[in-house]
Amino acid sequence: MEQSTQQSNPFQNLHKQKLYALIAAVVGVIACFLPWWSFGYTGLYSVSVNGLHELGILAFLGFIAAGAVCFLGDKTKPFEGQFKMIAAGAFALAALITLIQFLRVTSGASFGIWISLIAGIAGAVIVYILKPEQLNNKPPQS
Repeated sequence: MEQSTQQSNPFQNLHKQKLYALIAAVVGVIACFLPWWSFGYTGLYSVSVNGLHELGILAFLGFIAAGAVCFLGDKTKPFEGQFKMIAAGAFALAALITLIQFLRVTSGASFGIWISLIAGIAGAVIVYILKPEQLNNKPPQS
């Protein structure tokens, strides 16, 4: 007897809108571990600070929450109702916190803070502004 060793892929039936939002959330989480500020001292050494300090923790939690919402409800359908509002709010919170952190210390801003800001804005746009039909390659039917 042969046993089937086929494993189920949790992303297989995920709607495109939720998949793109999940990708934005993962990019945002990774960006929180990257340097947000870099400071050089007298050419001998430099110090980098990642996004998991002070308010940056809220941005990290916003990205985690947005990613978790992608797996709630019917995964084969786009965001609807409260799940849409929660996901968009989580991305918007992450983007807002990142922007606040950027405005607090504008000198020495590094690439991680830019990636986090872009991921937060892109996630909110994917969830709240783009219609699911716009994510398909087919033209809308009239």
